[in-house]
Amino acid sequence: MGRKQYKEKKIKEKKYKEKRDRGGKQKSLKYTGVFQAASGGFGFVRVEGYEEDFYIPRDCTKTAMHGDTVEIKVIHGARGRRRSAEAEITRIVERGTENVVGTFRWGMKGRRSLEDTAAYGFVIPDNKHFTEDIFVSRERSKGAKDGDKVVVRITEYGGRKGHKSEGIVSEILGDINTPGVDITSVVRGYGLPESFPGEVTTEAEAVARPVDAKAAEGRKDLRDVVTITIDGDDSKDFDDAVSLVRKGESWELGVHIADVSEYVREGSVLDAEAMRRGTSVYLPDRVIPMLPEVLSNGICSLNPDEDRLTLSCIMKLDDKGRVKSSKIVESVIRSHYRMTYSKVQKILDGDEGLRREYADIVDMLTDMDALAKLIRKRRNKHGAIDFDLPEADIILDSEGRTTDVRIHDRNDATRLIEDFMLSANEAVAETFALMHMPFVYRTHDEPDEESLYDLALFVSGFGIHMSLAKKGRKEEKTSPKELQKLLQKTEGTEAERLIRSLALRAMKQARYSTECKGHYGLAMEYYTHFTSPIRRYPDLQIHRIIKEYLRNELTGKRISHYEQILPKVAEKSSILERRADDVERDADKLKMVEYMTGHIGEEYDGIISGVTDWGIYVELPNCIEGMVPLRDMDDYYELEEARHRVVGRATGRTYRLGEAVRIQVVRADKTASEIDFRMV
Repeated sequence: MGRKQYKEKKIKEKKYKEKRDRGGKQKSLKYTGVFQAASGGFGFVRVEGYEEDFYIPRDCTKTAMHGDTVEIKVIHGARGRRRSAEAEITRIVERGTENVVGTFRWGMKGRRSLEDTAAYGFVIPDNKHFTEDIFVSRERSKGAKDGDKVVVRITEYGGRKGHKSEGIVSEILGDINTPGVDITSVVRGYGLPESFPGEVTTEAEAVARPVDAKAAEGRKDLRDVVTITIDGDDSKDFDDAVSLVRKGESWELGVHIADVSEYVREGSVLDAEAMRRGTSVYLPDRVIPMLPEVLSNGICSLNPDEDRLTLSCIMKLDDKGRVKSSKIVESVIRSHYRMTYSKVQKILDGDEGLRREYADIVDMLTDMDALAKLIRKRRNKHGAIDFDLPEADIILDSEGRTTDVRIHDRNDATRLIEDFMLSANEAVAETFALMHMPFVYRTHDEPDEESLYDLALFVSGFGIHMSLAKKGRKEEKTSPKELQKLLQKTEGTEAERLIRSLALRAMKQARYSTECKGHYGLAMEYYTHFTSPIRRYPDLQIHRIIKEYLRNELTGKRISHYEQILPKVAEKSSILERRADDVERDADKLKMVEYMTGHIGEEYDGIISGVTDWGIYVELPNCIEGMVPLRDMDDYYELEEARHRVVGRATGRTYRLGEAVRIQVVRADKTASEIDFRMV
């Protein structure tokens, strides 16, 4: 059993033991849900409306594969401390996977490949949820070579005893070490749409007309207001611009967002394609956009010195950074400068050459920095949690190979834009929440009660007290200020990385919802995503609602329409966002593995980022993570999960989450996407 399979088995077994639905009343009832396979042969079924998954034992999976929609029958309810009911699959409702990406292998004799003589080969899936290889006969191999990355279409689903799934190679992607093949394999494996259908491109080209007097008619003309974009050096799609006018001791802040909804109309083929994609996906060597380039980098992008249609959130703030009033208007702007984070930061730091070059906006940038810091101070006062986690920038050469992995620079310029966008998102959310209009919000629930109590118990060992809501009282909740204070108390101490990591793990995942439940991490009662309609479908969706409201077109019929469609939009957008996150994480990991292939034998300082009963995960200063297998350690180490450490049985030596260690790189395998370290 491989390392990943063993790890996944342990995780799923723990879930089986500790997470069971309370009660047992569901016994004999049938449900329909999506099967999630584990490498140990068992799995779980996620049923909509149920917080806990249903556990499916190995001999009750029928012929189900990961991602299949299945019908299940409950055979055991919750027992003891187990909170997840046990069920058996009674029927495959719909197959969830037709194409699988993996590594092609010809039949073997000993350690020798039978590429020239074998009558069959097999594909080892990249996705470890697919636990069985897929059989491919020679005539269906399309001439694949041993070790090629391929896409295989499943023609017969296995699962029966002694019978493997069978398939036909539909595409040969090439050798994993050929530039571009690694990322393409990830993209194909997740089923991301890449090129746009012809009818979508045709419609995009047809609607991408220059802004003329007719298009600007009825909009607030802000073209004379000094407006700038601030983005990364390599950015090409600019969906937000900002302006700031100081009036005595107060400010008028304008956040101007590309009016994508003017071009992507509801019910169009462009709209259907945007919803199918849900979000743009940013990978080390490419971007898979939500919209065709003629829109995303063209007429919708707030390029300098070009008239653009926008939705503007105009906010008036006092000298404490408080938003005293806000309004949303349809507008037309002309960006005066295309600025980058690096240039703005240098100007703020006093770079004389840049300050002369951009003399017209130096005072405005200085005021923006001052205002952003006031906004941030107020947000922190309310309890906003800033984990300030480092992010990696992956640097590629002209052929797409990784030449460096370094920490992304998060400075005052990037925070400035973050603060302004947060303010606009909050103002827009509050406006529509108070009107009780159908809307899509960005919500973040309070952490799970048990997770918070486990965290509080652990940090008490460091002499830190957390004031939590009383157990079992749903009407009470723990203030985010408690987590904020926890991070502040440990800042600069040896325990900082450990506590920060544990606090982050206690947090729930943010999602889209039609209910305004607030955002726990930001300590905001009202929050939405308004500022990125070029790359996020929920933003585009609410722009339509905003414009209908501004035009007095949000009638009872339209309100009913949105009440009907928005729950699906919110749910699907959340799912597609998670898929994008997974793709980006896997692609980054592959390029990091590639980078480390050139550093075998080198030593680095790192921080323990995870402890399990199969290995110790160590993160290097540039965010690259590898594992020290316990089997390769100097003792037999046992996991003490509650204390987040492993302990040597003979030596008593401990390794704890957050501890600083020194490691040596011993293996980097792109095929398995794994990096192995050893302790030094």
